[in-house]
Amino acid sequence: MLNLRQANRNDVPLLHSLIQEMADYERLSLRITEETLARDGFGSQPRFRALIADFDGEPAGYAFFFGSYSTFEGRGLFLEDLFVRPRFRKNKVGWALLSRVAAIAQQEACFGVMLHVLDWNEMAIQFYKKMDATFLDDWKTVCLKGDALRLVANTAPDI
Repeated sequence: MLNLRQANRNDVPLLHSLIQEMADYERLSLRITEETLARDGFGSQPRFRALIADFDGEPAGYAFFFGSYSTFEGRGLFLEDLFVRPRFRKNKVGWALLSRVAAIAQQEACFGVMLHVLDWNEMAIQFYKKMDATFLDDWKTVCLKGDALRLVANTAPDI
């Protein structure tokens, strides 16, 4: 049986472990710590929310999301992660997690849920296509980090 629940501070080690599993799957390195997750998700000003999916009493996956804002459309949610452990993927766990995030977006009068999907992750792409999601292929994700972030932060133009 599937049970979805809001993550709480006691879930931080589990959440960190699930995030590590997703990072491994996506071939990304994980730098966030349990301490950072606890501070940023369960402190006085939470920066994110997370749902945990339990299937037959075992942690099966999670959804990690936060509020966003579009100058064109207003309030939205950004789904940072939707991850289901491989052995639970045929049980509609991902669909249930996404459905819950979508319901939260509707309850909070959001225009929609935004997310990224890696271009090589065909399973995820097909999953979102089944839901008739709109793919914004003409948009490119841009990230300033590391040296680029420091350079931009420390070099304002003379006006």
